[in-house]
Amino acid sequence: MSMTTSEARSPVPLLLRRGRSSTALGTPEERSPSSLLFRRRSSKDVGNITSVSSNLLPAFGTVIENDNNPSSKSFIVLPYDRRYRLWELLLVILVGYSAWASLFELAFEKAADGAIPTVDLVVDFFFAVDIALTFFVAYLDTSTYLIVDDHKLIARRYLKSVAFVMDVLSTLPIQFIYKAITGNIGRGQAFGFLNLLRLWRLRRVAELFKRLEKDTLFNYFVVRVIKLLCVTIFWVHTAGCILFWIAYHYPRPVDTWIGSQVEDFKERSIWLGYTYSMYWSIVTLTTVGYGDLHAVNTREKTFNMFYMLFNIGLAAYIIGNMTNLVVHSALRTFTMRSAINQILRYTNKNKLPDMMREQMLAHMQLKFKTAELKQEEVLQDLPKAIRSSINEHLFRSVIENAYLFKGFPDGLIIQLVSHIKAEYFPPKMEIILQNEIPTDFYIIVSGGVVLAKLGPGDMVGEIGVVFNIPQPFTVRTRRLSQVIRISHHKFKEMVQSDVDDAKMIITNFMAYLKELNDELKKEIPFLRDLLANADAQEMVHTEESQQSYNEEMVTFSRDENENKEEPKREGVPKRVIIHGHPPNQDNNKNGDSNGRLIILPDSLPLLFDLAEKKLGKRGSTIVMVDGAHVEQLDVLRENDHLYIF
Repeated sequence: MSMTTSEARSPVPLLLRRGRSSTALGTPEERSPSSLLFRRRSSKDVGNITSVSSNLLPAFGTVIENDNNPSSKSFIVLPYDRRYRLWELLLVILVGYSAWASLFELAFEKAADGAIPTVDLVVDFFFAVDIALTFFVAYLDTSTYLIVDDHKLIARRYLKSVAFVMDVLSTLPIQFIYKAITGNIGRGQAFGFLNLLRLWRLRRVAELFKRLEKDTLFNYFVVRVIKLLCVTIFWVHTAGCILFWIAYHYPRPVDTWIGSQVEDFKERSIWLGYTYSMYWSIVTLTTVGYGDLHAVNTREKTFNMFYMLFNIGLAAYIIGNMTNLVVHSALRTFTMRSAINQILRYTNKNKLPDMMREQMLAHMQLKFKTAELKQEEVLQDLPKAIRSSINEHLFRSVIENAYLFKGFPDGLIIQLVSHIKAEYFPPKMEIILQNEIPTDFYIIVSGGVVLAKLGPGDMVGEIGVVFNIPQPFTVRTRRLSQVIRISHHKFKEMVQSDVDDAKMIITNFMAYLKELNDELKKEIPFLRDLLANADAQEMVHTEESQQSYNEEMVTFSRDENENKEEPKREGVPKRVIIHGHPPNQDNNKNGDSNGRLIILPDSLPLLFDLAEKKLGKRGSTIVMVDGAHVEQLDVLRENDHLYIF
């Protein structure tokens, strides 16, 4: 199957096009992919309640720039159109009136003589318009998740659904139709029960609350409370109307719950009866039961039994939901208090010092206060690509400003930020302990530490990581500090993949060490020797570069050993310890018991030259501790001991 050039260049995949018959598609000029697809409006773009997102989901990758007319088909209304949302909001308000009036007219037949039937006719007109409008509202195909705006498919789907039949039955003005046919006013119980079909419209209210609960513009707690309140009011109204209907149609009005209090209640105002009904329903629902209004005959007692049984379930539903909402809002506080109490019991049982107890409490309180800011908890369910992008946005500038990564390429910076983790430390908390095994190093994002009064952008722990020695310093925070942690192993894996990057890090690191004060230099083992070796190697490389520039290629070598010189090694520079005597020979007299730490040069001749400068004598043999002779530098490892004599 071939594809045209325009289709190949289209940014929207062919699978995202609408699921319609081939006769309804038209030419490519008439229906571009961008016009057939639309995107869901985000919560931040919503300006009012009419734009609340529904349970419909557009196809993945669908984007439009102009959502006022995203469909090229005429007379089609999209479910996310703001005007249609406003229309739905109006209908929800009318649904509330219909739910109240249908039960009210059933219980109080005198209401048919007032203005309520006229209002009902106006309300039914709006729902009749909505039935006609539904034939032009696009829908989501649940099998393909694509919007369908074909008139025939929309009409066929609506006509075959139960919703169409119920919408028509609940909208027909039966009483006015009966009057137009017979000439008499439609009254009686049959018309009252037929009016109950309008309760079908309550599904719109349920859909509205479902959307509001998922929309971030609205407080979830408030939406749930309003929903529970609406359910309670509707049931109170329903029960009151049913009980009054039972009393109104009982053969002996005096032997009823309201007739025992108001004998002529049928001739009194309908609002008096409605007040009595609501009072009884609320008192019974809340299980107060003053006893002034109570069931008298068998019909009322039977209804009261079912009503009170239902109230048990309704009360459990309301109390359970309210309890979940309240407990959920206080769950974090309860968890924090429980953790603090456990710490206090632990410190008292083990008689820990007050300083340790304060540090434990400070760390626990900080953990709960910063729980929403920690990436591990907030971003743990997101894909790695999204987490890396977020880390890059938050911490890339911090890493680029750190001295160790000055001049780093963008690719390595992006790779590095994907492996970092953000942490918080309270004041006077140890981040690194002296002589601790170097597993991580840190970059300060905010706050500060005691060591040399470091602040944002500075690094701690990198000396132990780079030298692969126990941490030489204890690092303690001075105030609340945020740091990003970089793993020792991840860092070395990334650096070892490129020689130039490794040399750049070593250069930055050595420049930083030279700027340290003398007190800190004394605390780091081999630091003075390492700096001296670096200067010596730099001088050797400078002299060789100048010599190679001035001399001819044929006279470059000084002796016959030039052809035997090893090729330049590639990889991360290694640190070795050299000795000026054979292995297992006591050389304490010369002060060479500990050796000299150097950076391994690129060739054996350079190693002999460097050893001569450090040890004061030139050797010709290099052996290991076990007596094995060294002929190639590539076989050496980090911190090996070499004996040159």
